[in-house]
Amino acid sequence: MASRALQFTAAFIFYASIVFPTTAATWSTSFEDSFTSSPLHSQQQQLHDSLSPTALFEPILSHLGFHELAMAVPSLADSPSFTTWNGPSTVFAPSDTSIRSCNSCSAARLLSEHVVPGLFAFNYLQTLAFGTKVETMSSGHCLTVTSGTNGATNSTKIFINGVEITKPDMFNNGLVVVHGLHGFVSALSPFSCSVEKMTPLVFPAQHTAAAPPSPVMRLMLRDAMLRLRTSGFGILALGLKIKFPDLVGLHNATIFAIDDASIFGGSHSYVSNMRFHIVPNRYLAITDLEKLTVGTVLPTLDRGQYLVVTSSGGLPTLRINYVRVKFPEVMKNPKVVVHALFLPFPHLHPASVSSLVNGQVEVDHAAAVNQTANPSCAAPDEHGGCGVIPPPEYREGL
Repeated sequence: MASRALQFTAAFIFYASIVFPTTAATWSTSFEDSFTSSPLHSQQQQLHDSLSPTALFEPILSHLGFHELAMAVPSLADSPSFTTWNGPSTVFAPSDTSIRSCNSCSAARLLSEHVVPGLFAFNYLQTLAFGTKVETMSSGHCLTVTSGTNGATNSTKIFINGVEITKPDMFNNGLVVVHGLHGFVSALSPFSCSVEKMTPLVFPAQHTAAAPPSPVMRLMLRDAMLRLRTSGFGILALGLKIKFPDLVGLHNATIFAIDDASIFGGSHSYVSNMRFHIVPNRYLAITDLEKLTVGTVLPTLDRGQYLVVTSSGGLPTLRINYVRVKFPEVMKNPKVVVHALFLPFPHLHPASVSSLVNGQVEVDHAAAVNQTANPSCAAPDEHGGCGVIPPPEYREGL
């Protein structure tokens, strides 16, 4: 009965958002606030945290006999990658003996470089292309998956950076997969995610095909779509699903979003200009955005179109294409970060872009926004100010 009531409420909000967009948005917000502050939601969050992969690592690894790795689990609490990813994970576990044989090895570093986000069961690893790169929870460091044939049994062997998986699928509960390694992977290079030359001295001689899309990026995009769909950004989630082929080949992405209520309330242009709001291969958390200087150019997924930092500083003063960030990091995982905006980005006049990039403090009158909308304050923020700073008036002939 409660489930039906919740479904009806959601359907009513969706209908009302079309007929009465402003009222619906207000009512929806108050409903969500009351729900997220309820004791039931708090209990569900605690249950979710207790069942997260990182919370399960220590007892699982200890039970399987990987005590050195188990003792290193508490060190993950300070790792940015583990604080932004709470989904399924796979551990390629070296034995205690192999870890102790390395006097210069840090168990904490080994653990972060031997864990990858996502479920990589042994039969799935066997389907990956030779030389597939899988990024670990140590950002920017990748493991290389290769394979060979066991002549005695005619079965496929899997190697992680040349170290064989000798105990596959020791544990798999749908949240955590553990494989036992015959040794450990040496410290990963900062260039380990690039396509490196492989020689027959390291790996069996095979012909390599073009590198397939990263399975980690595929997982992170699906995670982002699910979380956005359930947090008021369903239209963006649908757009990401449609543009999935263009996104899955990226290393990471920064996305600027408009929530569903605002789109129904008038910001329709966002739907047709979604690619203009995606910065490919740049992961810009709010701390990174606040460090950008005026004139910084950000290429977008819309080829040939760029975003420009028009006002720098902290969140209250930061503006990109004259638009303020409404809520930073509404969704964040190790590959995708999403920031909510007050309004869709306008396209800047080329002269405005040129002036900003060249460091001109005062943009001349030709630096106008290429749009017909009234530049007056159409989206007041929470303090009564403008979500958008209107650019100087455009005058013909200049």
